[in-house]
Amino acid sequence: MWTLPFTRNRTLKNEASSSNGNHSLIELRNVVKNYKTAAGDFTALKSVDLDMKAGEFVSVIGKSGSGKSTLLNMITGIDRPSAGEVFVNGTAVHEMNENQMARWRGKNLGIVFQFFQLLPTISVIENVMLPMDFCNTYPMRQREKHAMELLELVGLSEHAYKLPTALSGGQQQRVAIARALANDPPIIIADEPTGNLDSKTADSIFQLFNDLVAQGKTIIIVTHDSGLAKRAERTALIADGEIVNEFVLKAMPTLPQELLLHATHIARSQKYEAGTMILTEGTNADSFYIVTKGTVEVILPRPNQSDVIVLQLGPGKILGEMAFFHERKRRASVRASEGGPVEVLVLGYDQIDELLSQSEVTREALHQMADKHEDENLKRRGALS
Repeated sequence: MWTLPFTRNRTLKNEASSSNGNHSLIELRNVVKNYKTAAGDFTALKSVDLDMKAGEFVSVIGKSGSGKSTLLNMITGIDRPSAGEVFVNGTAVHEMNENQMARWRGKNLGIVFQFFQLLPTISVIENVMLPMDFCNTYPMRQREKHAMELLELVGLSEHAYKLPTALSGGQQQRVAIARALANDPPIIIADEPTGNLDSKTADSIFQLFNDLVAQGKTIIIVTHDSGLAKRAERTALIADGEIVNEFVLKAMPTLPQELLLHATHIARSQKYEAGTMILTEGTNADSFYIVTKGTVEVILPRPNQSDVIVLQLGPGKILGEMAFFHERKRRASVRASEGGPVEVLVLGYDQIDELLSQSEVTREALHQMADKHEDENLKRRGALS
């Protein structure tokens, strides 16, 4: 693993997370972006709410024209929302003027572009030094040394004094990452950073991002590669200018995007206090649940003894799938953990049935999951009897 040559960001991710607690590093509140075109008004983002914590690795995916790049432009201040608010690292980005924005962006964000955007007439190391020159973040005599440390980080120190055109595409992208790190920004944003690279090189770039996250950076990437996107900690799916609920996506990843968005719209949020019973074994079942916050406990009775907790489920896990496929009766009892409140999304079985009628792949995946959980449930009961 590479080690960051910085003084401000040496803490490992778990240390950074503990110090930041639930600190929101990036927050979009009801963001709308409208454009005027020759064909008429077009809404690229529709009331988007998004929250990202310090030290997270988030991938942004979606079809072409879904609003991915517009979302990044809101975060970076390259474009401004038509309505709503954008806060990044405690700054109200939507309120800054252009002069404030340029200086703020240089110190707080490192941006990696799909086509590298290195200046072809100056050396690799001079390209890496440019952000330091612009923001005056390091003493003049230290800039070349710091740039060389960054090139060592990405494995390119031996190419420091070559022109970018002498490097391969993958090497140029690594230089672009080194340049993005020049001012030690807390956030790295990459727009299709592996789009023009072969799969092996793309994988190495992604591993570099993972290493940077492990050492305290917050990274957001837009990617068309769903396989790479899944390697990030969180995935934000944009469909038709809206963010699909990430827990709906986790629970039913094979649903088509338009159905995921529909499920996001129709799901009902419900909260349970710590220790509250959510489902009771043997009762009639009519709803499907997706955990979005907290931990739920699956409990089974023991003869002449207290109930036993056999399973704990966290955000993105589902409840009610066994009853949906097996007689519509609850197969176990579930309660909110004593550790804190639980929040869930609720979809009625008629709503689930409607969604699954349009995606046989998802129906089959959930059915297999229900059968597996039913079998595990029977085995646990046998072990307890």
